[in-house]
Amino acid sequence: MYLIGIDLGGTSLAAGVVDMEGRMIASDSVPTGEHSAAAIAAAAASLVKGILARAGIGQGKICAIGVGVPGTANRKTGELEYANNLGMENVRFGDYLSPYFPGIPVALENDANAAAYAEYLFGAGRGYGTMVMITLGTGIGAGIIINGELFEGVNFAAGELGHTVIEKDGIPCNCGRRGCFERYASTRALIDRARAAMENDSSSLLWELTGGDPSALNGKIFFDAVRRGDAGANAVLDEFAEYLSLGIVNVINFMQPELIVIGGGISREGEVLLAPVRRRLESESYSRISKDQTVLTTATLGNDAGIIGAAFLAKKRQP
Repeated sequence: MYLIGIDLGGTSLAAGVVDMEGRMIASDSVPTGEHSAAAIAAAAASLVKGILARAGIGQGKICAIGVGVPGTANRKTGELEYANNLGMENVRFGDYLSPYFPGIPVALENDANAAAYAEYLFGAGRGYGTMVMITLGTGIGAGIIINGELFEGVNFAAGELGHTVIEKDGIPCNCGRRGCFERYASTRALIDRARAAMENDSSSLLWELTGGDPSALNGKIFFDAVRRGDAGANAVLDEFAEYLSLGIVNVINFMQPELIVIGGGISREGEVLLAPVRRRLESESYSRISKDQTVLTTATLGNDAGIIGAAFLAKKRQP
């Protein structure tokens, strides 16, 4: 038997078939496209059916489907209560998807929780009892593991670290607040800041690496410029690391977890990303003189984490 995991993001929709040992059998992704429940469900169903066909696996061998969503997934009601980056409120997304897969249970989970659960089971979190995973992407999500279990809060909305304020009266966020963490330390915030730096510096290496097109800039290109010593890119990274460390220090001071895992596409940059953050943690953490310190590391499952975690949480939710 197998599980299906779907990772619904603001810009891309990914899915995969996972076996009972957490191995990804086959996966694929497409742009998210239109942000309506019906359109996204149709695209997800088409994506999954294509993956199953290529893998030679029939729907009868699928025992559960998990969908990681960028917002609050209420497991009592089955509703996607709020997903600000998709513009959705109180949507029973499972009801749109289930008709494509008759007889297969569908469960919604917060996408950051799904990624954290996968890293805890099969990735960087193995062997730890308490961990927080911070996922950097279009926004910032966080999943919290305490004594081996997801901490979800009274309404399944725990872990919205991206919507904690780190800059009073700062940049407006589409959640309705100003100065949210994700407006300063998400991958989108990094790229926005790098594009602004390009516009102010005609000699920036980023112009060459993007072929003169700022819209082509992504995380990989940005960090290529950092590694090649571009002054502007390194200045942007230094400012970004300062904001990222603000949020991470807040987590450490509040929770003192054994482990913090940084996920998302730019986590693949490893110590190029983490080194400037570590320097600030060592000087700003309230517990900096303690013998035992929170370990900071990057995720090991990459883009598969959200898919695998959603699949295994769907399995966990079955009676």
